[in-house]
Amino acid sequence: MLPRDLSSHVGAPSLRPMLDPALEGDLLWAPLVIVILKVLVVFVVGLVATMLMVWFERKVVAGMQNRIGPNKAGPYGLLQTLADGIKLFFKEDLLPRRSDRFVFALAPFLSFVPAFLSFAIIPLGGDYRDGNDGIVTWFGIETRVQLADPHVGVLFALAISSIAVYGIMLAGWSSGSKYPLLGSVRASAQMVSYEAALGLSLASVLLIAGTMSTSGIVGAQATLTDWNVVATGVVPFIIFLIAATAELNRPPFDLVEAEQELVGGFNTEYSSIRFALFYLAEFMNTVTMSALIVTLFFGGPQPISFNGFTLDIPFVPNALEGTVWLLLKVLVFLYTYVWFRATLPRLRYDQLMNFGWKVLIPASLAWFLLLAAQRLARDEGWNVFVTTAIAVVVLAGCYMLMQAAFAVSNKTRESQGAQF
Repeated sequence: MLPRDLSSHVGAPSLRPMLDPALEGDLLWAPLVIVILKVLVVFVVGLVATMLMVWFERKVVAGMQNRIGPNKAGPYGLLQTLADGIKLFFKEDLLPRRSDRFVFALAPFLSFVPAFLSFAIIPLGGDYRDGNDGIVTWFGIETRVQLADPHVGVLFALAISSIAVYGIMLAGWSSGSKYPLLGSVRASAQMVSYEAALGLSLASVLLIAGTMSTSGIVGAQATLTDWNVVATGVVPFIIFLIAATAELNRPPFDLVEAEQELVGGFNTEYSSIRFALFYLAEFMNTVTMSALIVTLFFGGPQPISFNGFTLDIPFVPNALEGTVWLLLKVLVFLYTYVWFRATLPRLRYDQLMNFGWKVLIPASLAWFLLLAAQRLARDEGWNVFVTTAIAVVVLAGCYMLMQAAFAVSNKTRESQGAQF
Protein backbone atom coordinates (compact mmCIF):
# COMPACT_ATOMS: atom_id res chain seq x y z
CA MET A 1 0.00 0.00 0.00
CA LEU A 2 1.39 3.39 -0.99
CA PRO A 3 0.86 6.58 0.99
CA ARG A 4 -2.08 8.77 0.06
CA ASP A 5 0.18 11.79 -0.26
CA LEU A 6 3.75 10.91 -1.03
CA SER A 7 4.80 14.53 -0.98
CA SER A 8 3.97 14.73 2.70
CA HIS A 9 6.69 12.26 3.62
CA VAL A 10 10.26 13.31 4.16
CA GLY A 11 12.54 12.00 1.42
CA ALA A 12 9.65 10.74 -0.69
CA PRO A 13 9.85 11.39 -4.44
CA SER A 14 7.43 13.71 -6.12
CA LEU A 15 4.70 12.43 -8.43
CA ARG A 16 5.86 14.46 -11.43
CA PRO A 17 6.90 12.49 -14.53
CA MET A 18 10.44 11.12 -14.44
CA LEU A 19 10.95 11.33 -18.22
CA ASP A 20 14.30 12.17 -19.76
CA PRO A 21 14.24 15.95 -20.41
CA ALA A 22 15.98 15.38 -23.76
CA LEU A 23 12.91 13.49 -25.02
CA GLU A 24 10.39 16.16 -24.09
CA GLY A 25 9.07 18.37 -26.84
CA ASP A 26 9.88 18.04 -30.53
CA LEU A 27 12.35 15.39 -31.67
CA LEU A 28 15.39 17.25 -33.01
CA TRP A 29 18.77 16.08 -34.27
CA ALA A 30 20.62 16.77 -31.03
CA PRO A 31 18.37 14.56 -28.83
CA LEU A 32 18.50 11.85 -31.48
CA VAL A 33 22.30 11.93 -31.50
CA ILE A 34 22.33 11.75 -27.69
CA VAL A 35 20.07 8.67 -27.71
CA ILE A 36 22.26 6.94 -30.32
CA LEU A 37 25.33 7.83 -28.28
CA LYS A 38 23.73 6.31 -25.17
CA VAL A 39 22.95 3.08 -27.03
CA LEU A 40 26.57 2.81 -28.17
CA VAL A 41 27.90 3.60 -24.70
CA VAL A 42 25.65 0.99 -23.02
CA PHE A 43 26.65 -1.65 -25.59
CA VAL A 44 30.37 -0.92 -25.32
CA VAL A 45 30.33 -0.58 -21.55
CA GLY A 46 28.44 -3.87 -21.30
CA LEU A 47 30.96 -5.76 -23.44
CA VAL A 48 34.01 -4.23 -21.76
CA ALA A 49 32.54 -4.79 -18.30
CA THR A 50 31.90 -8.44 -19.16
CA MET A 51 35.47 -8.96 -20.38
CA LEU A 52 36.90 -7.32 -17.29
CA MET A 53 34.54 -9.30 -15.04
CA VAL A 54 35.85 -12.60 -16.45
CA TRP A 55 39.43 -11.44 -15.86
CA PHE A 56 38.55 -10.10 -12.40
CA GLU A 57 36.95 -13.38 -11.33
CA ARG A 58 39.88 -15.45 -12.53
CA LYS A 59 42.39 -13.22 -10.77
CA VAL A 60 40.50 -13.02 -7.46
CA VAL A 61 39.77 -16.75 -7.33
CA ALA A 62 43.40 -17.47 -8.20
CA GLY A 63 44.52 -15.25 -5.34
CA MET A 64 42.13 -16.92 -2.90
CA GLN A 65 43.35 -20.38 -3.96
CA ASN A 66 47.05 -19.43 -4.01
CA ARG A 67 47.37 -19.66 -7.81
CA ILE A 68 48.76 -17.24 -10.39
CA GLY A 69 45.80 -16.86 -12.72
CA PRO A 70 45.95 -15.34 -16.23
CA ASN A 71 49.18 -13.40 -16.77
CA LYS A 72 50.36 -14.06 -20.35
CA ALA A 73 47.89 -12.38 -22.70
CA GLY A 74 48.42 -8.65 -22.26
CA PRO A 75 49.58 -6.79 -19.15
CA TYR A 76 48.47 -8.67 -16.01
CA GLY A 77 46.52 -11.03 -18.30
CA LEU A 78 43.94 -8.34 -19.18
CA LEU A 79 43.59 -9.61 -22.75
CA GLN A 80 43.01 -13.23 -21.76
CA THR A 81 39.24 -12.91 -22.17
CA LEU A 82 39.71 -11.39 -25.62
CA ALA A 83 42.01 -14.27 -26.56
CA ASP A 84 39.43 -16.80 -25.35
CA GLY A 85 36.73 -15.05 -27.38
CA ILE A 86 38.81 -15.15 -30.56
CA LYS A 87 39.54 -18.85 -29.97
CA LEU A 88 35.85 -19.67 -29.45
CA PHE A 89 34.85 -17.65 -32.52
CA PHE A 90 37.04 -19.80 -34.80
CA LYS A 91 36.28 -23.16 -33.21
CA GLU A 92 34.06 -25.66 -35.02
CA ASP A 93 30.34 -25.02 -34.48
CA LEU A 94 28.76 -28.40 -33.72
CA LEU A 95 25.09 -29.16 -34.30
CA PRO A 96 23.71 -32.30 -32.59
CA ARG A 97 21.89 -34.68 -34.91
CA ARG A 98 18.76 -34.88 -32.73
CA SER A 99 18.54 -31.19 -31.95
CA ASP A 100 15.88 -28.71 -33.00
CA ARG A 101 18.07 -26.55 -35.23
CA PHE A 102 16.11 -23.30 -35.06
CA VAL A 103 15.57 -23.34 -31.28
CA PHE A 104 19.13 -24.60 -30.72
CA ALA A 105 20.47 -21.53 -32.57
CA LEU A 106 17.98 -19.12 -30.96
CA ALA A 107 18.55 -20.10 -27.30
CA PRO A 108 21.96 -18.38 -26.80
CA PHE A 109 20.53 -15.06 -27.96
CA LEU A 110 17.60 -15.37 -25.54
CA SER A 111 20.18 -15.44 -22.75
CA PHE A 112 22.57 -12.84 -24.15
CA VAL A 113 20.22 -10.07 -25.32
CA PRO A 114 18.23 -9.65 -22.04
CA ALA A 115 21.49 -8.97 -20.22
CA PHE A 116 21.97 -5.79 -22.29
CA LEU A 117 18.30 -4.81 -22.07
CA SER A 118 18.45 -4.90 -18.27
CA PHE A 119 21.48 -2.60 -18.33
CA ALA A 120 19.45 0.04 -20.20
CA ILE A 121 17.48 1.19 -17.12
CA ILE A 122 20.46 1.49 -14.76
CA PRO A 123 21.43 5.13 -13.95
CA LEU A 124 25.14 5.14 -14.83
CA GLY A 125 25.83 8.52 -13.28
CA GLY A 126 24.45 12.01 -13.05
CA ASP A 127 24.18 14.80 -10.52
CA TYR A 128 21.64 13.91 -7.83
CA ARG A 129 22.65 16.64 -5.39
CA ASP A 130 20.49 19.60 -4.45
CA GLY A 131 17.41 18.15 -6.15
CA ASN A 132 18.97 17.83 -9.62
CA ASP A 133 17.45 14.32 -10.07
CA GLY A 134 20.48 13.10 -12.00
CA ILE A 135 20.17 15.71 -14.74
CA VAL A 136 23.33 16.55 -16.70
CA THR A 137 23.93 18.77 -19.72
CA TRP A 138 25.29 17.25 -22.93
CA PHE A 139 25.74 19.39 -26.06
CA GLY A 140 23.59 22.07 -24.45
CA ILE A 141 20.70 19.67 -23.77
CA GLU A 142 19.63 18.37 -20.37
CA THR A 143 19.42 14.59 -20.12
CA ARG A 144 19.99 11.61 -17.83
CA VAL A 145 23.00 9.30 -17.79
CA GLN A 146 20.92 6.23 -18.59
CA LEU A 147 19.51 4.84 -21.79
CA ALA A 148 15.87 4.64 -20.66
CA ASP A 149 13.93 5.63 -17.56
CA PRO A 150 10.39 4.24 -17.93
CA HIS A 151 7.83 4.70 -15.17
CA VAL A 152 7.79 0.90 -14.72
CA GLY A 153 11.56 0.45 -14.83
CA VAL A 154 11.63 -2.05 -11.95
CA LEU A 155 8.91 -4.17 -13.56
CA PHE A 156 10.90 -4.04 -16.80
CA ALA A 157 13.93 -5.46 -14.98
CA LEU A 158 11.84 -8.29 -13.50
CA ALA A 159 10.32 -9.10 -16.88
CA ILE A 160 13.69 -9.19 -18.62
CA SER A 161 15.20 -11.41 -15.92
CA SER A 162 12.29 -13.80 -16.41
CA ILE A 163 12.85 -13.93 -20.17
CA ALA A 164 16.50 -14.89 -19.71
CA VAL A 165 15.56 -18.27 -18.25
CA TYR A 166 13.90 -19.23 -21.56
CA GLY A 167 17.34 -19.29 -23.16
CA ILE A 168 18.53 -21.90 -20.67
CA MET A 169 15.32 -23.92 -20.84
CA LEU A 170 15.21 -24.00 -24.63
CA ALA A 171 18.93 -24.73 -24.89
CA GLY A 172 18.52 -27.87 -22.80
CA TRP A 173 15.32 -28.97 -24.51
CA SER A 174 16.52 -28.39 -28.07
CA SER A 175 19.83 -30.22 -27.62
CA GLY A 176 18.21 -33.64 -27.93
CA SER A 177 20.21 -35.00 -24.99
CA LYS A 178 19.19 -36.06 -21.49
CA TYR A 179 21.83 -34.21 -19.49
CA PRO A 180 21.10 -30.73 -20.94
CA LEU A 181 17.38 -31.44 -20.52
CA LEU A 182 17.86 -32.16 -16.81
CA GLY A 183 19.83 -28.92 -16.47
CA SER A 184 17.06 -26.92 -18.14
CA VAL A 185 14.37 -28.54 -15.95
CA ARG A 186 16.38 -27.58 -12.89
CA ALA A 187 16.64 -24.05 -14.23
CA SER A 188 12.88 -23.67 -14.65
CA ALA A 189 12.16 -24.94 -11.12
CA GLN A 190 14.93 -22.79 -9.63
CA MET A 191 13.77 -19.62 -11.38
CA VAL A 192 10.15 -20.11 -10.36
CA SER A 193 11.19 -20.71 -6.75
CA TYR A 194 13.46 -17.70 -6.36
CA GLU A 195 11.62 -15.25 -8.63
CA ALA A 196 8.83 -15.04 -6.03
CA ALA A 197 11.25 -14.17 -3.21
CA LEU A 198 13.02 -11.67 -5.47
CA GLY A 199 9.77 -9.89 -6.30
CA LEU A 200 8.54 -9.80 -2.71
CA SER A 201 11.82 -8.33 -1.45
CA LEU A 202 11.66 -5.77 -4.25
CA ALA A 203 8.10 -4.87 -3.22
CA SER A 204 9.49 -3.60 0.10
CA VAL A 205 11.73 -1.16 -1.81
CA LEU A 206 8.81 0.06 -3.91
CA LEU A 207 6.72 0.54 -0.76
CA ILE A 208 9.37 2.80 0.75
CA ALA A 209 10.35 4.64 -2.45
CA GLY A 210 6.83 5.15 -3.80
CA THR A 211 7.95 4.86 -7.42
CA MET A 212 9.03 2.19 -9.92
CA SER A 213 11.36 4.52 -11.81
CA THR A 214 15.01 3.63 -11.21
CA SER A 215 16.08 7.28 -11.28
CA GLY A 216 13.28 8.10 -8.85
CA ILE A 217 14.46 5.36 -6.49
CA VAL A 218 18.02 6.70 -6.66
CA GLY A 219 16.83 10.27 -6.09
CA ALA A 220 14.99 9.23 -2.91
CA GLN A 221 18.23 7.86 -1.36
CA ALA A 222 19.92 11.20 -0.72
CA THR A 223 21.61 10.30 2.56
CA LEU A 224 22.99 7.16 4.17
CA THR A 225 19.89 6.77 6.33
CA ASP A 226 17.70 7.09 3.22
CA TRP A 227 19.43 4.20 1.49
CA ASN A 228 16.85 1.45 1.07
CA VAL A 229 19.13 -1.09 2.70
CA VAL A 230 18.60 0.93 5.91
CA ALA A 231 15.06 2.17 5.28
CA THR A 232 13.72 -1.35 4.65
CA GLY A 233 15.56 -2.89 7.58
CA VAL A 234 18.35 -4.87 5.82
CA VAL A 235 16.26 -8.07 5.56
CA PRO A 236 14.87 -7.36 2.02
CA PHE A 237 18.41 -6.66 0.82
CA ILE A 238 19.71 -9.99 2.16
CA ILE A 239 16.79 -11.87 0.57
CA PHE A 240 17.24 -9.99 -2.71
CA LEU A 241 20.97 -10.79 -2.78
CA ILE A 242 20.39 -14.50 -2.18
CA ALA A 243 17.53 -14.72 -4.68
CA ALA A 244 19.50 -12.76 -7.28
CA THR A 245 22.41 -15.16 -6.86
CA ALA A 246 20.05 -18.04 -7.58
CA GLU A 247 18.61 -16.17 -10.57
CA LEU A 248 22.11 -15.75 -11.96
CA ASN A 249 22.90 -19.46 -11.51
CA ARG A 250 25.96 -18.43 -9.55
CA PRO A 251 27.50 -20.65 -6.85
CA PRO A 252 26.21 -22.04 -4.57
CA PHE A 253 23.07 -22.19 -6.76
CA ASP A 254 24.70 -23.31 -10.05
CA LEU A 255 22.81 -26.60 -10.26
CA VAL A 256 21.82 -26.03 -13.91
CA GLU A 257 25.44 -26.61 -14.98
CA ALA A 258 26.64 -29.00 -12.27
CA GLU A 259 29.45 -30.71 -14.16
CA GLN A 260 29.89 -33.44 -11.52
CA GLU A 261 26.40 -34.81 -12.22
CA LEU A 262 25.23 -33.34 -15.56
CA VAL A 263 28.50 -33.42 -17.57
CA GLY A 264 28.18 -29.71 -18.32
CA GLY A 265 24.51 -28.92 -17.75
CA PHE A 266 22.23 -27.18 -20.20
CA ASN A 267 25.14 -26.08 -22.46
CA THR A 268 26.74 -29.52 -22.86
CA GLU A 269 26.04 -29.73 -26.61
CA TYR A 270 27.11 -26.16 -27.40
CA SER A 271 30.44 -25.11 -28.83
CA SER A 272 32.14 -22.20 -30.58
CA ILE A 273 30.49 -18.77 -30.51
CA ARG A 274 27.16 -20.14 -29.25
CA PHE A 275 28.82 -21.44 -26.11
CA ALA A 276 30.59 -18.08 -25.77
CA LEU A 277 27.23 -16.27 -25.78
CA PHE A 278 26.05 -18.32 -22.78
CA TYR A 279 29.37 -17.71 -21.08
CA LEU A 280 29.22 -13.96 -21.65
CA ALA A 281 25.56 -13.78 -20.65
CA GLU A 282 26.33 -15.22 -17.22
CA PHE A 283 29.02 -12.65 -16.48
CA MET A 284 27.07 -9.81 -18.06
CA ASN A 285 24.07 -10.67 -15.88
CA THR A 286 26.36 -10.61 -12.84
CA VAL A 287 27.48 -7.07 -13.66
CA THR A 288 23.91 -5.96 -14.40
CA MET A 289 22.49 -7.48 -11.22
CA SER A 290 25.24 -5.90 -9.12
CA ALA A 291 24.40 -2.51 -10.64
CA LEU A 292 20.69 -3.13 -9.98
CA ILE A 293 21.37 -4.01 -6.33
CA VAL A 294 23.38 -0.81 -5.92
CA THR A 295 20.59 1.19 -7.59
CA LEU A 296 17.81 -0.27 -5.46
CA PHE A 297 19.48 -0.47 -2.05
CA PHE A 298 22.68 1.61 -1.94
CA GLY A 299 21.83 4.89 -3.62
CA GLY A 300 23.25 4.13 -7.08
CA PRO A 301 25.32 7.14 -8.20
CA GLN A 302 24.53 9.00 -4.98
CA PRO A 303 27.63 9.89 -2.90
CA ILE A 304 27.94 8.80 0.70
CA SER A 305 26.21 11.50 2.75
CA PHE A 306 25.35 11.45 6.44
CA ASN A 307 24.11 14.11 8.87
CA GLY A 308 24.89 16.98 6.52
CA PHE A 309 28.36 15.71 5.60
CA THR A 310 28.98 14.49 2.05
CA LEU A 311 32.05 12.48 1.13
CA ASP A 312 33.19 14.38 -1.94
CA ILE A 313 35.80 13.20 -4.44
CA PRO A 314 38.13 16.15 -5.05
CA PHE A 315 38.71 17.56 -8.55
CA VAL A 316 35.84 15.51 -10.01
CA PRO A 317 32.63 17.23 -11.26
CA ASN A 318 29.41 16.15 -9.59
CA ALA A 319 28.00 14.63 -12.79
CA LEU A 320 31.10 12.48 -13.31
CA GLU A 321 31.42 11.74 -9.60
CA GLY A 322 28.13 9.83 -9.71
CA THR A 323 29.64 7.40 -12.21
CA VAL A 324 32.69 6.92 -9.97
CA TRP A 325 30.51 6.15 -6.95
CA LEU A 326 28.43 3.68 -8.94
CA LEU A 327 31.58 1.91 -10.16
CA LEU A 328 33.02 1.63 -6.65
CA LYS A 329 29.79 0.23 -5.22
CA VAL A 330 29.38 -2.26 -8.07
CA LEU A 331 32.96 -3.49 -7.57
CA VAL A 332 32.10 -4.39 -3.97
CA PHE A 333 29.30 -6.69 -5.11
CA LEU A 334 31.31 -8.15 -7.96
CA TYR A 335 33.97 -9.10 -5.43
CA THR A 336 31.24 -10.56 -3.21
CA TYR A 337 29.99 -12.79 -6.02
CA VAL A 338 33.53 -14.00 -6.72
CA TRP A 339 33.97 -14.61 -3.01
CA PHE A 340 30.82 -16.77 -3.04
CA ARG A 341 32.19 -18.83 -5.93
CA ALA A 342 35.54 -19.41 -4.22
CA THR A 343 34.22 -20.36 -0.77
CA LEU A 344 30.66 -21.79 -0.82
CA PRO A 345 29.90 -25.42 -1.76
CA ARG A 346 27.06 -26.20 -4.13
CA LEU A 347 23.70 -26.96 -2.51
CA ARG A 348 21.82 -30.19 -3.05
CA TYR A 349 18.68 -29.86 -5.14
CA ASP A 350 16.34 -30.58 -2.22
CA GLN A 351 18.19 -27.96 -0.14
CA LEU A 352 17.75 -25.47 -2.97
CA MET A 353 13.99 -26.00 -3.13
CA ASN A 354 13.48 -26.07 0.64
CA PHE A 355 15.44 -22.88 1.16
CA GLY A 356 13.54 -21.04 -1.56
CA TRP A 357 10.00 -22.10 -0.68
CA LYS A 358 10.23 -22.61 3.09
CA VAL A 359 12.60 -19.80 4.09
CA LEU A 360 13.01 -16.99 1.56
CA ILE A 361 9.41 -16.64 0.34
CA PRO A 362 7.80 -16.65 3.84
CA ALA A 363 10.50 -14.31 5.19
CA SER A 364 10.16 -11.80 2.34
CA LEU A 365 6.35 -11.86 2.55
CA ALA A 366 6.37 -11.42 6.34
CA TRP A 367 8.79 -8.49 6.20
CA PHE A 368 6.77 -6.80 3.45
CA LEU A 369 3.59 -7.12 5.55
CA LEU A 370 5.42 -5.70 8.56
CA LEU A 371 6.60 -2.65 6.56
CA ALA A 372 3.10 -2.22 5.12
CA ALA A 373 1.59 -2.26 8.62
CA GLN A 374 4.04 0.42 9.76
CA ARG A 375 3.27 2.58 6.73
CA LEU A 376 -0.48 2.20 7.27
CA ALA A 377 -0.06 3.16 10.93
CA ARG A 378 1.75 6.37 9.95
CA ASP A 379 -0.90 7.25 7.35
CA GLU A 380 -3.82 6.66 9.71
CA GLY A 381 -2.18 8.25 12.76
CA TRP A 382 -2.00 5.03 14.76
CA ASN A 383 0.69 4.24 17.31
CA VAL A 384 3.51 2.78 15.26
CA PHE A 385 5.04 0.81 18.13
CA VAL A 386 1.75 -0.82 19.09
CA THR A 387 0.98 -1.63 15.45
CA THR A 388 4.44 -3.14 14.97
CA ALA A 389 4.10 -5.25 18.12
CA ILE A 390 0.70 -6.59 17.01
CA ALA A 391 2.07 -7.34 13.52
CA VAL A 392 5.07 -9.19 15.00
CA VAL A 393 2.79 -11.31 17.21
CA VAL A 394 0.54 -12.18 14.25
CA LEU A 395 3.52 -13.06 12.05
CA ALA A 396 5.05 -15.17 14.82
CA GLY A 397 1.80 -17.09 15.10
CA CYS A 398 1.79 -17.65 11.34
CA TYR A 399 5.38 -18.90 11.54
CA MET A 400 4.47 -21.40 14.26
CA LEU A 401 1.50 -22.65 12.22
CA MET A 402 3.74 -23.06 9.18
CA GLN A 403 6.31 -25.03 11.16
CA ALA A 404 3.55 -27.24 12.55
CA ALA A 405 2.32 -27.90 9.01
CA PHE A 406 5.85 -28.83 7.94
CA ALA A 407 6.18 -31.22 10.90
CA VAL A 408 2.90 -32.97 10.05
CA SER A 409 3.96 -33.22 6.39
CA ASN A 410 7.31 -34.76 7.33
CA LYS A 411 5.67 -37.35 9.60
CA THR A 412 3.20 -38.27 6.87
CA ARG A 413 6.00 -38.66 4.35
CA GLU A 414 8.00 -40.86 6.74
CA SER A 415 5.00 -43.08 7.50
CA GLN A 416 4.21 -43.62 3.82
CA GLY A 417 7.83 -44.40 2.95
CA ALA A 418 9.46 -44.08 -0.45
CA GLN A 419 6.97 -43.61 -3.29
CA PHE A 420 9.32 -44.45 -6.16
